[in-house]
Amino acid sequence: MIAFQYIDNQAALDELVAHYRETDLLVLDTEFVRTRTYYARLGLIQAYNGKHLALIDPLAVDDLSGFWDLLKDPKITKLVHSCSEDLEVFARYGKCQPEPLFDSQIAAALCGWGHGLGYAKLVEQQLNIVLDKGESRTDWMKRPLTPAQLQYAANDVYYLYQLYPALKAEVERQGRMDWVWEEGKRLTKGRLDKPNADEAYLRIKNAFQLTPKQLAVLKSLATWRLNKALQRDLALGFVMKDHGLIALARKQPKDMASLLRMNEVTEQEKRLHAREVLQAIAAADLDNPPQALDVLALRPGYKAAFKAVKAVLIAICESREVPEELLASKRHIHDFLQWHLDGRGEQLPLLLTGWRGDLAAVPLHTLEFSI
Repeated sequence: MIAFQYIDNQAALDELVAHYRETDLLVLDTEFVRTRTYYARLGLIQAYNGKHLALIDPLAVDDLSGFWDLLKDPKITKLVHSCSEDLEVFARYGKCQPEPLFDSQIAAALCGWGHGLGYAKLVEQQLNIVLDKGESRTDWMKRPLTPAQLQYAANDVYYLYQLYPALKAEVERQGRMDWVWEEGKRLTKGRLDKPNADEAYLRIKNAFQLTPKQLAVLKSLATWRLNKALQRDLALGFVMKDHGLIALARKQPKDMASLLRMNEVTEQEKRLHAREVLQAIAAADLDNPPQALDVLALRPGYKAAFKAVKAVLIAICESREVPEELLASKRHIHDFLQWHLDGRGEQLPLLLTGWRGDLAAVPLHTLEFSI
């Protein structure tokens, strides 16, 4: 059994924060619930500095500001594993991001232990300990939490602390610690930005199929949907599905009768949102529509250019022993080709910046291709 302190009052949290201020390494994890909500609902925070393992109950403690301040302290390394969703939680509830950030999943990939390793797999591989994953589907908003649930949560930070020395040593041996810190900064970048309503339409599936005037309607509808989702804390799809917005942008119903006849919009969506949808359609700026979306992947030379870039990157990955997923992913290559198509602007794609740029910039700049 792993010993921990359950923090469910302000005095205990303040005392814990005072202990943690003196540490140089803090392991972090969160447990949350996300089903229909836009934002994850925070149910538990786990923290460990090698001496004090705490399970902090955010439903019981009103003021977590002292703890959030720890995350911003540059003297304390924050150790996490596959932290993308945790960073969302920190942004939402703490209005902060951890700095400096050491993601053990990324570090393990960079030092050759395996790409995309889950926490339990990494613990089993390096510590020869098999963790019980039986509580992975817990409702972390329900109280009281059971002893088994609390032990499961404690495991998530306890063994990560044990993993850190060997992982850090191997990363340093390979001279890639700067890469880990760089990836930590990249993961936190933009997390505190508010959702951009003006660009919400660009993330709707099949938007590229629409004409500029249809895109103007879609833009207005997507803005309405995002604002409604934020207002009611609902996942976008639980306000209205993408295919419904696309159909509305195409047909542009002008009255209630026309909207009610549409099969692409569910009866519940009609009942809840019909009037607001008609208002959003009427508010579309048809005189100043967005440009038609130029889908790079549909251009005649895209496949050949993608293949050429990937071949260069794979060769680098093999010679430098870098995981293909971190250097030659589909997304990285696509963004590089998009930058090339857009005229090689000042905003460089990821492949040309930081440690990736050190490895790939020269070979990619000398590569010839057309799109």
